[in-house]
Amino acid sequence: NDGRDHHPNAFSVWMAGGGVKGGTVYGTTDELGWAPAENPVHVNDFQATLLRLFGLDHERLTVNHRGLGVRLTNLGGNVIEDVIA
Repeated sequence: NDGRDHHPNAFSVWMAGGGVKGGTVYGTTDELGWAPAENPVHVNDFQATLLRLFGLDHERLTVNHRGLGVRLTNLGGNVIEDVIA
């Protein structure tokens, strides 16, 4: 499976510039780094935040998928305001 089971429940993202608040740490993991312990972020939250940083409204942006207009954050997603400058 090409390493896809390596820490599947928790991971880190490094972001800089483009409206990201410098020096911010958001969320924590358990003592083993295996699972989120505080402020877990769903991929839809991450996408909503990136879209905001790109100047786009994640609730209005749609992409054409098989002839249907679909939102990237269709199943939910909230902008993580704490990481935006």
